[in-house]
Amino acid sequence: MRLATSANEAYPASLAVSELLGFKECDGDSSQDEELGIRIPRPLGHGPSRFIPEKEAAARHQCSYLVNLHVNDFLHVGGDPKWLNGLENAPRKLQNLGELNKVLAHRPWLITKEHIEGLLKAEEHSWSLAELVHAVVLLTHYHSLASFTFGCGISPEIHCDGGHTFRPPSVSNYCICDFTNGNHGVDETQVNSAGNVSVSESFFEVEALMEKMRQLQECRDEEEASQEEMASRFEIEKRESMFVFSSDDEEVPPARDVSRHFEDTSYGYKDFSRHGMHVPTFRVQDYCWEDHGYSLVNRLYPDVGQLIDEKFHIAYNLTYNTMAMHKDVDTSMLRRAIWNYIHCMFGIRYDDYDYGEINQLLDRSFKVYIKTVVCTPEKVTKRMYDSFWRQFKHSEKVHVNLLLIEARMQAELLYALRAITRYMT
Repeated sequence: MRLATSANEAYPASLAVSELLGFKECDGDSSQDEELGIRIPRPLGHGPSRFIPEKEAAARHQCSYLVNLHVNDFLHVGGDPKWLNGLENAPRKLQNLGELNKVLAHRPWLITKEHIEGLLKAEEHSWSLAELVHAVVLLTHYHSLASFTFGCGISPEIHCDGGHTFRPPSVSNYCICDFTNGNHGVDETQVNSAGNVSVSESFFEVEALMEKMRQLQECRDEEEASQEEMASRFEIEKRESMFVFSSDDEEVPPARDVSRHFEDTSYGYKDFSRHGMHVPTFRVQDYCWEDHGYSLVNRLYPDVGQLIDEKFHIAYNLTYNTMAMHKDVDTSMLRRAIWNYIHCMFGIRYDDYDYGEINQLLDRSFKVYIKTVVCTPEKVTKRMYDSFWRQFKHSEKVHVNLLLIEARMQAELLYALRAITRYMT
């Protein structure tokens, strides 16, 4: 699995990727896992019920790979098979997570303190604050893991539901065997919606991107936009993100083996800025991970805030200092544009960032890929993967996937933790 190997090399300390790619210990001894940062303390305990939030989260994006993984683990530790016949068969306390899971996965900006209050004051089925923060961490973590799974084309094992060794006839026409066999293009050419693109054309795309980065850096040094102009550029980018979608975008009906693990299968992603609906912009200067979310998680779920913070920093700062065939390149400007574009799609604004840079650095095909992986990962196709950064290595594209999933997780966490903070105050 060339792409899988690239993922593990790119992010060896990740509790997400190591587990996903099968490097987790299977003998029940978790000491090695804890040293690697793969396992984290669980206020929900170590029994079967701890797998339910993870399975629910993966199911929201129809991620058979992760659902199968946790179903097997659930049964291995003595879970009741009846719980797997449908969410309605699980304990009421776990069923109550369904609404929070649904909104977190698809429209986190709609989460309010009322969602939190409903879980904390459900009489005999109530959650404690510590349990709820743990559940939120698990849900957001596995939503983002689903994005990574689809973004890297990882399919269920052949003996599992949905497993295959060939590209299935569906919109998710993405098969890891393409990478294993080296068939990631047509000869040395990659394909996008406009047809075949020559190597020379994609080479000039790299050169053009590097030139834009150089010009933007010069503009930064010469003059700085006003706060009013920066706010205006954010609103423009936020509105434009509504119109970024794939030409082959279509609804993907969930398979029966996945859909039974969550409720309201028709509920999905809707643009933050869609017409007829006003949701206030989330200003990072008012509530951010570093100053607010981190301390809240660490207070209610000790030490885990530190682990999550390290995970965010590793992904954000991860770089080979390369761009395709170029070495010793400062990619910080590009990485920040990707991170902030994802948060922009979720209505999150950084006052000190010039959102005009995003359109300079991220072309349409790249934006389509980003939005699909982050918002509707079950719709990712190999064509989308091939159509952006055509001269870049697989390992560099895996870096992108890691950046996407951590930015997504942080966005979801910000909305959920802000709602918890508002409930507490």
